[in-house]
Amino acid sequence: MKKIMEFWGVYYPIILAFLSFLYSVSLWFSGNQLEGIFVGIWVPSILSASVALRQRRSDYRSQKRK
Repeated sequence: MKKIMEFWGVYYPIILAFLSFLYSVSLWFSGNQLEGIFVGIWVPSILSASVALRQRRSDYRSQKRK
């Protein structure tokens, strides 16, 4: 169980972005092009938010150690 939690803690943004991508593609090909485009915008948003959060965490940890 610990390995699963470690895996999820590292790769959750990639998994969520991939699920968002699949949902966007399914919307697009089901005839909802505008909704598919909107959901497709979530992919870079999820990834950039995860980068920003990780950067903040590492900055907080480095300040806490000093």
